[in-house]
Amino acid sequence: MTRPSTLLLCLALSSCASMPAPPAADLAELTRQVEAAETAFAQTMADRDFEAFASHIADDAIFVNGRNPLRGKKVILADWEKYFDGPAPFSWKPETVVVLDDGSLAQTKGPVSDPSGKPILEFRSTWRREPDGHWKVIFDDGACRCTGRKAAD
Repeated sequence: MTRPSTLLLCLALSSCASMPAPPAADLAELTRQVEAAETAFAQTMADRDFEAFASHIADDAIFVNGRNPLRGKKVILADWEKYFDGPAPFSWKPETVVVLDDGSLAQTKGPVSDPSGKPILEFRSTWRREPDGHWKVIFDDGACRCTGRKAAD
């Protein structure tokens, strides 16, 4: 490397090191936003509002459906439309919400209940904060709501 190019490289690297860090994410506020988004998402099922349901799902989302994941919003909506015919077959609500320190992703989880209110599954959703600041589901999965296990501390 020539002396001028070495000098330019050093100047470029030193300017990067002196750049201010991005502002810290307000995790309490972001957690509140994600909880509100998940609650609104769940409300779409209770309200039988398929269009509102669709508005919460990212175009590149994946809903895990056993061994056959549903890939992409169009595929997910084609499969989930059946759940919006007739009375709501289930409901869900967030019990746990965690947000990455950088505020880009979050996870929600909680019970899925049958129409009588009895918990039957546990859902887990991963949310991504979009450039416009709205949160969209990018991964969704359900799991056994196993009993007889002690929760981890």
